[in-house]
Amino acid sequence: MRLVLAALLLMGLPVHAVGPDEILPDAALEQRARAISSGLRCLVCQNQSIDDSDADLARDLRILVRERLVAGDTDKEVEQYVVDRYGEYVLLNPRLSGHTLILWIAAPVLLIGGIGWIVLARRRKTVQAPAELTAEEQAALANLERD
Repeated sequence: MRLVLAALLLMGLPVHAVGPDEILPDAALEQRARAISSGLRCLVCQNQSIDDSDADLARDLRILVRERLVAGDTDKEVEQYVVDRYGEYVLLNPRLSGHTLILWIAAPVLLIGGIGWIVLARRRKTVQAPAELTAEEQAALANLERD
């Protein structure tokens, strides 16, 4: 029972695909590499960071990040190097800029618009009191009641 419980607890921990041969001997540089890698998208898996992906391209990107850090680049320089090489799609969180502004604005605008549409649709469904019958309609109703 304890073994099953331990296995279940371990399943909740994050799994990183970083191999032992990729880990830098300098703990500070390795921590920076992990921070950068967690923000870069695996271009094969698309919704995983390169830190979590087993794909060969993700491994190559992890090694590239570590090489740039060892060469003395700052975190921003490493990130920009990868973006220059693969495009902004490689970022898991897109930057706020002119061409990504629609991505940042569209979701809140659509949410507010949808809520407004629902509110207006409910207001239109209010039941209105029936109009008074005309004299002709009252006469037709009286004829129906007599028959």
